[in-house]
Amino acid sequence: LKTKNLNRANKLARKLADKLDDHWATLRGDLFSLMVAGNQSYTVAQSVKKSSMTIQDALFEYLRHKEHGKGDRFRRYAERSVGYLVEFAGSKSLTDYSRADANTLRDALIDRGLVASSIKRNFEVVRSVFNVAVIEAGLEVPNPFSGAILSSARQGAQRSPIPIDDIRKVQQLCYQKDDDIRWLIALLSDTGMRLAEAAGLAKEDVFLDTEIPYVRLCERPWRPLKTRSSERDVPLVGAALWAAQRAYESSPNEYLFPRYCSDDGCKADYASNSLNKWLRKHVPSGCVVHSFRHSMRDRLRAVECPAEIIDQLGGWTTAGVGRQYGLGYGLVAVQRWISSVSFET
Repeated sequence: LKTKNLNRANKLARKLADKLDDHWATLRGDLFSLMVAGNQSYTVAQSVKKSSMTIQDALFEYLRHKEHGKGDRFRRYAERSVGYLVEFAGSKSLTDYSRADANTLRDALIDRGLVASSIKRNFEVVRSVFNVAVIEAGLEVPNPFSGAILSSARQGAQRSPIPIDDIRKVQQLCYQKDDDIRWLIALLSDTGMRLAEAAGLAKEDVFLDTEIPYVRLCERPWRPLKTRSSERDVPLVGAALWAAQRAYESSPNEYLFPRYCSDDGCKADYASNSLNKWLRKHVPSGCVVHSFRHSMRDRLRAVECPAEIIDQLGGWTTAGVGRQYGLGYGLVAVQRWISSVSFET
């Protein structure tokens, strides 16, 4: 039923049960059964309330309510996903879209070469746009983009972690090259941060003169965070500490990496292209900048670091209600574990 609200689930379940009773009564041709089906008086089926709200109107409502603090990337992704729908299934009012349109969108994205994970993300956006608009317009229509079957879509390649020896080699090359691109790579290599998180750091987010040097990841106007659990303090050790020091000393303004961050926003995509172009020459095939996150999780597993600390360090959502209580681990505990996997302890 696609809801966690018990009252709404009960209402939807009763409505579905009534429709099923009506359907069987109609097949039996039994007017009396049709009248008493679902303990309801017989009424002529009413058509779904029509709406003049188009999918573009729905996108406007969605962005009006949801894009605050999310950054340009959020808007671009929403516009692109809805653009796919309009391109392949046409621009229609919300009540005119059907499961056939959802299947058309899915098949077109498969033909275009998108992998299952990308198609799933596009459907999630379209589904959310539809849901927000339906609530705002007060419509009671099912979402045709829910529960799309994606089993026929091609699975994307699994990102591989970067082997330990290659991380060591990359860090040594970063020390030798000693420029802002290499500082950013080194910072990622010993923290496991997301690229946008690191590239969007301000100098005031970096604490180098404390007993435990660290960076504070928080929402910024130029760079939102992916999830609420992404807000965290990450200790600086090894190559990451060196990189933060060099970037801090060299930056001419308030941003840690001004090549990729300014008042206009964080250019994470541009940074990704630049960093990966250099990194691919020095790591195994299939490894990219994001692979440092996979590697960091494996490195922490190898020293039997508690899963909660791993999740806290990486900004991953921790499963379980109990783990959402409290403030989490302090810097001392987190620094002890991340230091144990640093190559320069």
